[in-house]
Amino acid sequence: MPPRTDPPSARRRPRGLANLSAPLLPIEGLAESLEPPEIIAAIDLGSNSFHLVTARVVQGGLLVIDKMRDTVRLAAGLDDHDRLHGDSEARALACLERFGQLVREMPRRGVRAVGTSTLRRATNSADFLAKARNALGHPIEIVSGREEARLIYLGLTHSVASVPGRRLVIDIGGASTECILGERFEPLLADSLDMGCVTWMRHFPKGEIRKDGFKHAELAASRQLEPLRRGYTTLGWDACAGGSGTIGATQAILRALEGHRGGITRDGLERLKKELLAFGHIKHIQLPDLRADRAEVLPAGVAILTAVFDAFGIEQMEAASGALREGVLHDLLGRIRHDDVRDRTVSRLAERYHVDAEQAARVERTVRVLQRKVADSWKIDDVAARQALTWAARLHEIGLMVAFSGYHRHGAYLVANADMPGFSRDDQELVASLIRMHRRKLALGKEAAKPGETVIRMAVLLRLAVLLNRARSHKPLPPFGIEAVGDKVVLSFPADWLADQPLTAADLAQEALDLKDAGIALEVTRSRTRPAAG
Repeated sequence: MPPRTDPPSARRRPRGLANLSAPLLPIEGLAESLEPPEIIAAIDLGSNSFHLVTARVVQGGLLVIDKMRDTVRLAAGLDDHDRLHGDSEARALACLERFGQLVREMPRRGVRAVGTSTLRRATNSADFLAKARNALGHPIEIVSGREEARLIYLGLTHSVASVPGRRLVIDIGGASTECILGERFEPLLADSLDMGCVTWMRHFPKGEIRKDGFKHAELAASRQLEPLRRGYTTLGWDACAGGSGTIGATQAILRALEGHRGGITRDGLERLKKELLAFGHIKHIQLPDLRADRAEVLPAGVAILTAVFDAFGIEQMEAASGALREGVLHDLLGRIRHDDVRDRTVSRLAERYHVDAEQAARVERTVRVLQRKVADSWKIDDVAARQALTWAARLHEIGLMVAFSGYHRHGAYLVANADMPGFSRDDQELVASLIRMHRRKLALGKEAAKPGETVIRMAVLLRLAVLLNRARSHKPLPPFGIEAVGDKVVLSFPADWLADQPLTAADLAQEALDLKDAGIALEVTRSRTRPAAG
């Protein structure tokens, strides 16, 4: 193991990850009125296998009550144009139908399903996800590589004994390999590489296990690992663990062959490689404690694991039971407790780009009032919509650090392309879209990328909140009314107040013209009586 050092960079913001240790007050008004669900579930749509785990929430902790696993080989279903098709898609949907029987009746906030590398890559993932949602009965998020790594680290560190110092975690999936270095439950470095035990079987054509196949697979993996090597070995670690089927199977086989209870070593990997070469073909592999479906991808997994040992100078690795699905469970439990990592991510992003916190708070308060008043008529009352509006309000001026001109576009780009722990791809794109649409023309994009009706309505609420707070005044806004029916919005203000705000009156008149182009009719009235307070 490389000697552990603590250079100044180790205490700066970790590469690719926000500092998630900063305290943040919970989002006001987003607490559920219902009791937290007694049972929660996590579904991992991996590139090799799909997993489901359900757990009871007992005294603030998790008690696993059921697990399901199905070898789907989703990555093997990608054609030359990266489209999912054929048997892999059919196996995936059949698996999700079975999972759905367990979770379909569970509340949405108690279930989280995530897709990983293959679904990130598939060009027709949207079509597949529509079918998959119907099969499962719940929406499915596609997470980024670094978010996948964070969740893997979270799951693994909750499944093993706490150790002082840093831990290196490796996970070899079907189409990606995650490397994470962290302390306790916080990642310091996290990376996801495009190599996995299913996709790397291309180095073993026709299932033949040959020396040149191992050599090519290890060299290809080493090239992927080389850019990471220095950063990880410079920081060093005190313990090393692996959390995938490949690593678990490797440890089980070596323990059976060598007759001891230790972890995986470099010598052990060499012995296993010789055993595999002796079989000559994946169909002939017969090793203790090895399932037939795992045997099909074991040579590729061992080649990647060997390259990881060589690149990082690993002496020994212990397999752990925790993985992505357990990380999703713990992350979901945090959301239920209103300790959402996404809130801390937004807070750190706002701090990094020097967002005016007071102005963001004013816009946030106003957009909450607007959302509550139109929640029923515009059907914007679910937690996800409220959270997205809150995050967009907190970050709507993030682009000012680039330039004032077009800062809504700059801000949307920053949010869409930032590493945002806790956010799915859809979460991130929604917040970026709201920021892009919060001023100037309500750009709806090309027909194929046109936002849905709910997103447009959310953007209208954010636009009005920003407009009403343009003066950046510390004085609170007066009580005002808003009604929204279909594509018509009526705002009402005290007559004397609006008469004293000529800039706001002019801005509202211009906003009516801008919204008209987007099919929204905005009417502003002056009430003689005070509208009900928000």
